[in-house]
Amino acid sequence: MMQALALAFLFFTGTIEVWHLMLLSIFLGCVNAFDTPARQSFVIDMVEKKEDLGNAIALNSSMVNAARLIGPSIGGILISATNEGICFLLNGLSYLFVIASLLMMKITPRKTKAKNSQVLQGLKEGFSYTFGFAPIRSIILLLGLVSLMGMPYTVLVPVFAKDILHGGPHTFGFLMGASGIGALIGALYLASMKTVLRIGKIIPLSTAIFGSGLVLLSLSRSFLLSLILMLIAGLGMIMETASSNTILQTLVEDDKRGRVMSFYTMAFMGTTPFGSLLAGGLASSLGVPNTLMIGGISCILGSIAFAIELPKLERIAHPVYVELGISRDQEFGQ
Repeated sequence: MMQALALAFLFFTGTIEVWHLMLLSIFLGCVNAFDTPARQSFVIDMVEKKEDLGNAIALNSSMVNAARLIGPSIGGILISATNEGICFLLNGLSYLFVIASLLMMKITPRKTKAKNSQVLQGLKEGFSYTFGFAPIRSIILLLGLVSLMGMPYTVLVPVFAKDILHGGPHTFGFLMGASGIGALIGALYLASMKTVLRIGKIIPLSTAIFGSGLVLLSLSRSFLLSLILMLIAGLGMIMETASSNTILQTLVEDDKRGRVMSFYTMAFMGTTPFGSLLAGGLASSLGVPNTLMIGGISCILGSIAFAIELPKLERIAHPVYVELGISRDQEFGQ
């Protein structure tokens, strides 16, 4: 909230400079490093009935990831109607409702055994567990690839709207709005699923849909067609990220949850800035359409590699679902 309101203050006073944005972005990254893993791990404590766990995880991950697309989509429309300062101001004020909701929550404390392990030892254990268990490793690596090569398409949309479609702020707003609608559709679909057992196969399929949307978008020169393709890309991206979150939250052991979700945060959010930097460099030399195509093809190749490994991942994950009581004879992804 402080970060968003600081941006609004700097904008309305006319004192905002590039170094302000860099400093506040670093501050926001530090906040997210603590906030995201804690919030993701906290979901388990909020669910009282074990049988509701899978649906609760799917609902939470769908809402979180849909908001990441729907928020910028609303922001794009607001920018075209007002200005950036209003967006920052509304964003900052919205956190008052979040903080009030957290303070109103009543959670039964869980008894946990205190551990005297050192921080570095805990990091080592978390790394070994995350990348030593094939299903978790494969999901995080695919998510990292999508975040690095695919998700930076959002930073290219303003240039695409201006230089390729020859539009203005309204064009950008509608394109991001279409992406947000696709994300909302994907989120509602995942949240409506009553079991996590079929989500495994959604991961490579949705990644392929996302990549295909980017490839076709790179070839589009029509505003209407671009709207449809942005909707498809938003749907594919939200289903990939939300499905990955759901499977990870279900598979991971409780005492490793925070550390695994930290790696999830690094793969999901930590690689995106580097992807944006890479996309910007490629766009300046190869052009926005070619950059979008490279990102889309990378996502499609990643989905194919994951799909090939999926049968083996199903066999490895199956005992975990049986132990959790989620499955008796069905396998992961079926």
